[in-house]
Amino acid sequence: MSVPRAVATGSTRFWNKPGLYDPVATARGTDTTITQQTITQQMIHAIFFDFNGVIIDDERIHLKAYREVLNGEGLDFSDNDYFACLGMDDVAFVRAAYARAEKTVTDEKTREVIDFEHALHRQLINEDLPVHPGVVTFVKAAARRYELGLVSMAERSEIEHVLQLAALDKCFSVFVSAEPGLKHKPAPDSYQRALELLNEARRANQKLPLRATECLVIEDAPPGILAGRTAGMHTLGVTNTVSAETLRAVGAEVVTPNLADWNTDAVHQLFD
Repeated sequence: MSVPRAVATGSTRFWNKPGLYDPVATARGTDTTITQQTITQQMIHAIFFDFNGVIIDDERIHLKAYREVLNGEGLDFSDNDYFACLGMDDVAFVRAAYARAEKTVTDEKTREVIDFEHALHRQLINEDLPVHPGVVTFVKAAARRYELGLVSMAERSEIEHVLQLAALDKCFSVFVSAEPGLKHKPAPDSYQRALELLNEARRANQKLPLRATECLVIEDAPPGILAGRTAGMHTLGVTNTVSAETLRAVGAEVVTPNLADWNTDAVHQLFD
C-alpha cells in the first residue's frame, strides 16, 4: 500500500490517495488519482454548483442556527439529526425535525421556524462570511469558460444574499432553488430542471442543447452526488461537510478537499 503524499498549496493540503484529486500535481504532470469507474469522455460545457457547503462553507453554521431555534421550540436536535437531512429543503427539514419528536407542526409554525433560522444564519455569516477567496476566483474563472448554474434546496433569497456579499451574483445564468413540488435531493429533479432551463436559454440563443454528460455537478454531500449521478451528469465531491470516503461511497468521480486551488484547466484535464 502506498503512503499518502501531502502537497502543500498555500494553506491547503491535498492528499494523493484513491479518489482524492490534487490539481497542483495535475498541472505539473505528476500522478493524480480518481475513483475506479468508467467516465464517459465528453467535453464539459456547463457546471452546476451546489450552494451550502460548496460556494459557502456554512453547513455547521446552519446546524448551530437550527439547533438554537429548534431547542427554543422544545425539540432536541443533534449533529446526526442535521447531517441525516442534508439535501432537504427547509420545509422538509423542519417537518422532519418535528416528526422525530413525534410532534405535529402547522405550515405557519414551519414558516416561523425557517424565518427565525434564516435571520440567525444571516447574522452569523455577516460577521464572518465563510466563502474562501479561492472559491470566488474559481467561480469567476469558470464563468468565463463554462455556463454556470446554481442548484440548491436553499431558498432563492438566501442564495442571492450570499452571492451579493461574495460578489458572485453575476456569474450564474441558471438558478434552481427550493420551490413547491420540486423533489429535494437525492432525487435528480433539481439537476434535470437546471439542464432544462439551460437548454431553453440556449435554444433561444440559437445554440444546440447540451446533454447531461456535458455537465459537471459539484456537491459536498451524498444526496447531491446521488442526484447528479442519477441525472446522468459528472460529479465532483468537496469534503467541506463529509469525508472523502463518504463521497466516494456514493460514486463521486473525483473528490477534493475544497475548491480554493481549482482552476478551469483542472476541470478540463479531469473531465474532458
